[in-house]
Amino acid sequence: MLLNLWDLPRLRDVRRRKISSHDPTGGNRDYVRVPKGETYALAEIEGAGCIRHIWVTIRCEDRWHPRKIVLRMYWDGEREPSVEAPIGDFFGLGHGIYRNFVSLPLQMAPEDGRGLNSWWPMPFSDGARIEVENECDIEISHLYYHIDYEEYEELDEDLGRFHAAWRRENPTDGLDYSQPIDYRRIWREEKNIDGSGNYIILEAEGRGHYVGCHVDIHNLRMTDEFNWYGEGDEMIFIDGEPLPSIVGTGTEDYYCMAWCPTQEFCTPFYGLPLPGGPNWSGKISWYRYHILDPIYFQKSIRVTLEHGHANWRSDDISSTAYWYQAEPHKRPWPLLPVEERLPREEP
Repeated sequence: MLLNLWDLPRLRDVRRRKISSHDPTGGNRDYVRVPKGETYALAEIEGAGCIRHIWVTIRCEDRWHPRKIVLRMYWDGEREPSVEAPIGDFFGLGHGIYRNFVSLPLQMAPEDGRGLNSWWPMPFSDGARIEVENECDIEISHLYYHIDYEEYEELDEDLGRFHAAWRRENPTDGLDYSQPIDYRRIWREEKNIDGSGNYIILEAEGRGHYVGCHVDIHNLRMTDEFNWYGEGDEMIFIDGEPLPSIVGTGTEDYYCMAWCPTQEFCTPFYGLPLPGGPNWSGKISWYRYHILDPIYFQKSIRVTLEHGHANWRSDDISSTAYWYQAEPHKRPWPLLPVEERLPREEP
């Protein structure tokens, strides 16, 4: 299913299709409007196939529309969505903002990050539905989209279905920032072996593989002291194990970086498109996509991250996780209501 340059000469018995917001009259009104409170189906596809690329751009005067518009995807006639996330977060960046960045599966492209692209392969054997729900205070005045997919006679049986889920803790359960904090003592003395209190990026049941996430942090500690929000290890529990079999060495280490980075940096598989302000203040966004190193599970997976060493930090954290699995899937958690998804203002 996944193609590389070496595979491009290979002849394949598939048919390329596109669904878009083009003007069916042949004019230039190549967009749709979505009234406040309504759901619009971008695509309803029958039969077997695989979505290869999705492009979207939006004009909406609601400031936080990237967090208020919800994107959902359903495969093979399922009732519960396999993908459910605010549309901006699905395309790789949180905080309800747009910003130019490049990864392999997801990009926000010029102008000013408003061109949203997904290259995640999304196979299905008996139909697909993609929809947006407008939970803004006003209508979406312009929604442009392309959905490029392949049509098959039948789908290979060993292909998992694509999933994505968004969640937020606002704030995480850590120390009271209004009180004096000896973070150096915490680093030296506090222990966390079993992941108690970790931020949960993903909980899934069934057979599949985790292919990554982006994590979006709003640093809530206002201080002139050293205000690094990291030192949290990733801890990943596979198939119900009581202690994690995959344990890392710190926040920036999971994202393949080092030494409390402050520089914007993006690569195909990992990046820091939002490094924060002075002393790591404000809004931060990381991503790590396990394209070449998926994390497999046969029964279940729980992907977690400490929020500061031993979970002492009390910051606003949200995340979007991406994975493939065999159906049926267990919905990880219900999407928060719109008022609980709104980003914080900068102080």
